[in-house]
Amino acid sequence: MENHNMNHSGKMHEEMNFENSMKQMNHTEHEENDGEHAGHSSEMFKKRFLIVLFLSIPILLLSPTIQGWLNFSFSFNGDKLVLFVLASIVVLWGGLPFFTGAVREIKRKDFGMMVLVSIAVLTGYIYSAGATFIFIAPDFYWEISTLTLFLLFGHYMEMRSVEGASGALGELAKLIPKKANLVKGKDILEVSTDELKVGDIVLVKPGEKIPVDGIVIEGETSINESMITGESKPISKKKGDKVIGGSINFDGSIKFEVSKTGKDTAINQIINLVKEAQSSKPKTQRLADKAANYLTLAAITIGTLSFFYWAFFSSQDFVFALTIAITVFVIACPHALGLAIPVVTSISTTLAAKNGMLIRDMTAVEIAEKLDYVVFDKTGTLTKGVFEVTEIAGDVQTLEYAASIEQNSEHIIGKGIMNKAKSQKIKILSVSNFKAIPGKGARGIVNGREIFVGNLALINQFGIKNIMQKEAEKFASQGKTIVYVTDKNKVFGVIALSDIVREESKEAIKLLKEMNIQTAMITGDNKQTAEQVAKELGIDIYFAEVLPKDKVNKIKELQEKGKVAMVGDGINDAPALTQADIGIAIGAGTDVAVQSAEVVLVKNNPLEVAKLIRLSKVTRKKMKQNLWWAAGYNILAIPIAAGVLIPIGIKLRPEFGALIMATSSIIVVINSLMLKKFE
Repeated sequence: MENHNMNHSGKMHEEMNFENSMKQMNHTEHEENDGEHAGHSSEMFKKRFLIVLFLSIPILLLSPTIQGWLNFSFSFNGDKLVLFVLASIVVLWGGLPFFTGAVREIKRKDFGMMVLVSIAVLTGYIYSAGATFIFIAPDFYWEISTLTLFLLFGHYMEMRSVEGASGALGELAKLIPKKANLVKGKDILEVSTDELKVGDIVLVKPGEKIPVDGIVIEGETSINESMITGESKPISKKKGDKVIGGSINFDGSIKFEVSKTGKDTAINQIINLVKEAQSSKPKTQRLADKAANYLTLAAITIGTLSFFYWAFFSSQDFVFALTIAITVFVIACPHALGLAIPVVTSISTTLAAKNGMLIRDMTAVEIAEKLDYVVFDKTGTLTKGVFEVTEIAGDVQTLEYAASIEQNSEHIIGKGIMNKAKSQKIKILSVSNFKAIPGKGARGIVNGREIFVGNLALINQFGIKNIMQKEAEKFASQGKTIVYVTDKNKVFGVIALSDIVREESKEAIKLLKEMNIQTAMITGDNKQTAEQVAKELGIDIYFAEVLPKDKVNKIKELQEKGKVAMVGDGINDAPALTQADIGIAIGAGTDVAVQSAEVVLVKNNPLEVAKLIRLSKVTRKKMKQNLWWAAGYNILAIPIAAGVLIPIGIKLRPEFGALIMATSSIIVVINSLMLKKFE
């Protein structure tokens, strides 16, 4: 029989409080993956944009080009010097985030957007400074200032979009109330939630939020845990039940004992797991990063060649050629390509977490779309892991005697017999000379009669006459577990028990088949039981009488034919979860730190596996859409920026190139945000 106890020993890799969790989430994966906006926020870009906007007005008024366009004249002694100073502030201070980002990219030898932007802005600035102090030529100040202005605006809008995409998990951390009602004797003290310690007693009134994880010690209520588990129905809670920090108490007051605080609470573990996933790079992301690097090098090459062509092989002047080159540098910035995958990753992992599906490694999302087999552990996964009595044959005292012998049993079979006796209000008799017989059953004296309760091996050991073999064989053929009830002479009763199949299991198998994924089941049970469950659920393949250590070999067998996901809930499943292409730990509840799995499902519901694969498919679809857009945009935009449409009168200026580049990035983010509507 499989061990269906969840592994409680896994620990999270990092510790953080809720404040830091939210701050780190808001900076998003771009700090970790791209390094472009490390330490930056939308507010910083907004501040610089407004100041640069204010400074750009006099720069435009002092620009001879603008004066010529608008047919006015405005000059004074030293106006060129003023223009230089104002433009220097705009470029060197306003463009500082881009320059520092370029330095980081160069250090990493991973040229990207910041390198291109810096080349464009600094080239125009240095040329204009030369025109002011060294040689006679038209300056480029107004173009460079408006380029910086539009770059800052584009990044402000983009950062706002990205923060909106990745800030949802920060909202999860905000579910934790700042204050809690600490019970001290007869007094109720309002304390900061951070001050609570394991073992403290906390009072929660109707309508209040649970501050931390704990176990109810007094009162009854119903609690909304949807923000943690994705379960929409209120969950009834009574003495001995677990409560989760951040969930909402509905209609009753309860007292609970704090069991977890800080990094150990469910919400903080979920935040850490999702951060772990968002910092992991799927293969698609690595491909996009490489493409962005090549695109940067291509843009530098094309921009340089465009400059030389227009400067030396056409009738255009030097300023015209420089404008073309700078526009190419700006419009080719691979920012949309850099955002294509990380924003989808951020949204999908957050969406999954809010629905009780915790993705620890984003490569699992890529593999899930290509799965050939999903293998389920039987007990506790496809079934409830709770044995129920389905048939009783023989003497009318069969259940009474069996329950009396099993009354102190911790075995799931014994508990099943006791539950049946309680439901029928059977009187439990006292037992003397009780003795457990490991692997076979138990014996004891009931009403002066020696009673044996156990399996076939037990009655064979004591040579007891089996006059109910036909009944037993009939139940066994139905895949049920058989318990014999005997005295020292003969079997007088047979009890059949069955591990009840979850209602959701059949629907889960059906959905997986609709996705053209084959299903398999691994169990330690006998072949008859396994065959019965597989037939009932419509499972394609089953492996019966498999020892825990042999589960890995069954996974390897299937891996020779295709990609395999393993779904299990116990310590015995850990090696198989690790061996599979995707390990899915199911039924973790609040204990989400399961180190052997790439995905942790909070609820013990096989349907969540099908939901996970559906989410994987739509996530991958968004990634592909973003990549096609980002690549297609550059294929069209770069030649236009290089001047191929100039013969028909179409030319892009640097500032408009900056706007188009920013718009491209925002479109990628908006497309990614559509994931939030996925159900």
